[in-house]
Amino acid sequence: MRKAVIMAGGAGVRLWPLSRRSRPKQILRLFEGKSLLRQSYERVSAVLPSDAIFVITNDTHLPFVAEELPELPAENLIGEPVGRDTAAAVALSAAVLHERDPDAVIGVFTADHIITPIDRFAAAVEKAYATAEDNPESLVTFGIKPNRPDTQYGYIRKGDCVADGVYEVKKFTEKPRLGSAMKYVASGEYFWNSGMFAWKAPAILAQLEKHLRPTHDAAREIAAAWDTDQRAATLKRLYPSLMRISIDFAVMERAERVLAVEMDCTWVDVGSWPALESVVEADTDGNVSACENVVHLGSRGNIVVAETDHLIATIGVDDLVIVHAPDATLICKKRDAQGIKELVDNINQRYGDRYK
Repeated sequence: MRKAVIMAGGAGVRLWPLSRRSRPKQILRLFEGKSLLRQSYERVSAVLPSDAIFVITNDTHLPFVAEELPELPAENLIGEPVGRDTAAAVALSAAVLHERDPDAVIGVFTADHIITPIDRFAAAVEKAYATAEDNPESLVTFGIKPNRPDTQYGYIRKGDCVADGVYEVKKFTEKPRLGSAMKYVASGEYFWNSGMFAWKAPAILAQLEKHLRPTHDAAREIAAAWDTDQRAATLKRLYPSLMRISIDFAVMERAERVLAVEMDCTWVDVGSWPALESVVEADTDGNVSACENVVHLGSRGNIVVAETDHLIATIGVDDLVIVHAPDATLICKKRDAQGIKELVDNINQRYGDRYK
């Protein structure tokens, strides 16, 4: 049976000060009054019923997920005691679903992307499930046709076309330099790496066993105890020791056969504040505002964000990111927004957990 797993465990540090450890970016309602998690669920629910959709996240965030997605059964929420990146999340969710349904075909989706329109997304997902079913030992990923040479995304070099919109994967490249990204886009031979996948449960578990054996073995042991009173103890004993590594580095770049399904959608990875320029309409001076109350006077190209009705007013400033939270305010040049993670590290060193 077809299943879906939404990975919602990212910390979202680059969206500080609104995204915090206790309230990550996936549940911030900055986009048309809906959280990124809610939007992800609504996309996936265009393909599968609620009882076939699972969410994996940090166990401290499970109450937020349950509140945001009341349609999901409680047993469809998978909590991680600590974050161990996407390889561990994929392994645990695949092992749990395989324990319940050995023939499960699993789609893996992200909770921090904006993807439109839903009908094209759904068509690509249907094709990916069918491709995984027809190629039961292969791993399937989704490729996004790039519209610019972005250096913050990974790239997939496509090989032979094996079906309409389905390609062999030749190579993965993570965040290339600008010159390489320009060549990739100009060649027409590359997709952006979406970080979303489809596969039969035995196929991904076999690749994890081959390329990341300790994580595979731990996930299978945890899954065997999942629906018993030994779940918590087994998780606590095994999960924190797992290697922190992405599924791309651990498996996808090393797997015997990977296929890419083209997803003909507008796709935005909301990984930093400047990404809002791709999803929020700007005013006549190029200012992007994700807040209720804002006034600009002679200001251009700014990004202004607040969740409350707090008024933000600017005079004669250009190309800034201004983000207001109840206990902290961020102001930086847009070009410096990638430094927010380093800034947060410095803040944590000075103030401890106060602003995490």
